[in-house]
Amino acid sequence: MSTSAATAKGAATREVIVDRAYSIACLAGLEGLSIGVLAQSVGMSKSGVFAHFGSREDLQLAVLDDAGRRFLAHVLVPAVQLPRGLPRLRRIVAGWIDWVRHTTDGGCLFLGAVSEYDDRPGPQRDRLIQHQLRWREELARAIAMAVDTGELRADTDPMQLAFEIYGLVLVVHHDAGLFDREAAFANGLRAFDRLIDSYSS
Repeated sequence: MSTSAATAKGAATREVIVDRAYSIACLAGLEGLSIGVLAQSVGMSKSGVFAHFGSREDLQLAVLDDAGRRFLAHVLVPAVQLPRGLPRLRRIVAGWIDWVRHTTDGGCLFLGAVSEYDDRPGPQRDRLIQHQLRWREELARAIAMAVDTGELRADTDPMQLAFEIYGLVLVVHHDAGLFDREAAFANGLRAFDRLIDSYSS
């Protein structure tokens, strides 16, 4: 096998491992991610899994990064196809709320990870913070564009409104898990519209 073919095969195997690890972590949490269970799930030995990740910590970080890619692909990528301003911001929030729907794999990995690592210093918490800050900045950027288009007031603080939207979506996640899912989605979108009205020009 050529070096390039071996490299491609190794990358493909790593992708399969991360994909399965992501599914397990959504259900059991990152701390519940067992190398033994993962190895069995992908039909490999523990040493085979460790050949692609130097440690369980490295695997957890890779899963966090994979979750970030999945989230952006589901929420941000479709939204940037729309015009800058409120159409794009509304699509971001609708996609974010829709993200709650993937319940068959255990739901949002990031929400579980926040509970796991909010008071546990270390690389996992640092990486989680990086992803959360990046998302907050993306959200604030979309808000700033709506200010630039004149759809939101000029005195709008993008980071403050991003904080408020973040809180709104967290309530949707909470209610969707405990109560009627469709009602939670509808209430969330209605609350978003009211929040935007309070900032409109």
